[in-house]
Amino acid sequence: MACESTKLPFWPSGIRGALSLSFDDARWSQTAHGFPLLDPHGVKATFYVSLKPMEQKLEAWRQAAANGHEIGNHTLTHPCSGNFSFSRPNALEEYSLEQMERDEILGANAAIEKLLGVRPVTFAYPCGQTYVGRGEQVRSYVPVVAKHFLVGREFMGESANDPAFCDLAQAQAQSVDGLSFDQMKAWVDGTVQQGHWLIFAGHDIGAGGRQVTLAGELEELCRYAKDPANGIWVDTVAAIGKYVRDNSPG
Repeated sequence: MACESTKLPFWPSGIRGALSLSFDDARWSQTAHGFPLLDPHGVKATFYVSLKPMEQKLEAWRQAAANGHEIGNHTLTHPCSGNFSFSRPNALEEYSLEQMERDEILGANAAIEKLLGVRPVTFAYPCGQTYVGRGEQVRSYVPVVAKHFLVGREFMGESANDPAFCDLAQAQAQSVDGLSFDQMKAWVDGTVQQGHWLIFAGHDIGAGGRQVTLAGELEELCRYAKDPANGIWVDTVAAIGKYVRDNSPG
């Protein structure tokens, strides 16, 4: 059953809904096209980095952090289900909770802090998958994420987040890859109408292709979201997540 809309004003005065832009994997196009697009509009995004591509553009990522973008944890080696051929040698089905916590989560935190000088406070589940193991031995690692992070961001969700109800360890995110501005705007307007928090999740940023957030459409979204007349708070997952945590009932 769908959650009811927030009954009382939740957001600061003048704000009717919230939007976070997030991007995964520290892909080259994020440094080449994303930062130059976002920064002139004053839009701070959250980047869930993978270590190897981040190391290849280390100075750019250090500058992004200095410019106010959030650097989040996306695990050390990006394990997903072995049903994805790319992840067969690194399959979640073969992991334990202890491995996930020690190696993938705390290991990535330590590496990011060493390389960028920032300690991640939010996390994105690789492939949006939140389990380890098989069959009767399957275990959710959501509680591990909840222990170490302010927000755990899922992927390919079907809704925005009701700030007075949502579980921050399982925050819903909608894919923004391939969407036109009109499609983005429809998501944002629906979120504002309900007083909710929308998290967009993308990958590459450019002109087109698989898992690409369209740069021209994203720029239109930035202009729209930053217009005070639209009542949208656009900020990082950490910034909005902290407000939600601090102001949620109970």
